[in-house]
Amino acid sequence: MGLTSAMFTGVSGLLANAEGMTVIGNNLSNVNTVGFKSGRMLFSDVLSVEIGNSSQVGRGTQIQKVDNMFGQGSFESTESVTDLALQGNAFFVLAQPDAAAGAAVTGDKAYYTRAGAFRFSPDTAVSPATDNYLTNPDGYRLLDVDGNPIMITIPAAPPAATEFVKVARIDTDGKIQLLLGDGTLAYYDGNPTTGTTDPTLAKRIGTIIIPNPNALQKVGGTLFKAAADAGITAANTVFSASYNTTTNEATTEKMFSNSLEQSNVDMAAQFVKMILTQRAYSANSKTITTSDEMTQEVINLKR
Repeated sequence: MGLTSAMFTGVSGLLANAEGMTVIGNNLSNVNTVGFKSGRMLFSDVLSVEIGNSSQVGRGTQIQKVDNMFGQGSFESTESVTDLALQGNAFFVLAQPDAAAGAAVTGDKAYYTRAGAFRFSPDTAVSPATDNYLTNPDGYRLLDVDGNPIMITIPAAPPAATEFVKVARIDTDGKIQLLLGDGTLAYYDGNPTTGTTDPTLAKRIGTIIIPNPNALQKVGGTLFKAAADAGITAANTVFSASYNTTTNEATTEKMFSNSLEQSNVDMAAQFVKMILTQRAYSANSKTITTSDEMTQEVINLKR
């Protein structure tokens, strides 16, 4: 019975460490993925059993949890003004590719990401496609502080004096400055065709600080969805964590244009974990082999 238990204990170690290697491999494969957050495997022991004399014997290991690590990644400078990186704990807030302008998305229905490789994508449902949504590469639409997709109209013909030409800059508090046809600048105010020169009326890019980020679940494409215990409810609207409306100044949560946050994977640390996991896997394999040999010895004694 004891030898059989030892074999099952070894098998639990093989299975758990194999999954641990999967987590490490996923981290290393995403070392160049913009905005990627690494994961770590946590193990726990299986319930021990009493063997008498107040002694216990363990029955192996099991996977307890795969945690996402939300540490800050390094920034890389780019040439695109709509490439954005966040300093601090906030997330960009996105909606489905088919989300319409003016249809506010509440907090629990949104997607969250740290990958800020945004670009203006034309709305092909409209002809001519002059309505442009600010999206990620997969078409998910970036939201403003009110939970509405950010959209501007860039005319197909030469622009009039008050029409938008392009994005000129994005401030650290998330306000979008647009170049007009007459060469002046205006802030995006939620209207897709006209802007405002009053910065207090500008619609900022929406970011949000998740009360419990460990409850976020990866859904692919560097996107997260909020689980029930993330601290976000249907009543939550998107708000900007990059702007203090009381002092009218940017906080430590800042947004940087012409920048992208890189993966936070530490390659050196992952290689160390890989070696340790490989050694643990080999040791558990040896445990099974040795238990099998001991079982054969017992069988041979009976012969």
